[in-house]
Amino acid sequence: MTEIRNGVSADDLPDTTWRKSSYSGAVGNCVELGWSGARAAVRNSRDPHGPVLAVPAGSLLSLVNNTVSIGERRA
Repeated sequence: MTEIRNGVSADDLPDTTWRKSSYSGAVGNCVELGWSGARAAVRNSRDPHGPVLAVPAGSLLSLVNNTVSIGERRA
């Protein structure tokens, strides 16, 4: 498996399917999320060929779950 490093071009992850949030507006100011093996990759939707932030998928899922949990406690 190819090592994925932060800052690598999104073009270097050809097998990644990118998804944009359904909450994104027409302005295009959002990020896109993609999965590449055991890594989650995040890129700027305005620069689809630009750099990628890659993290272990489990770490991103934990961040999202904890963020949702904190939001529910504040409601």
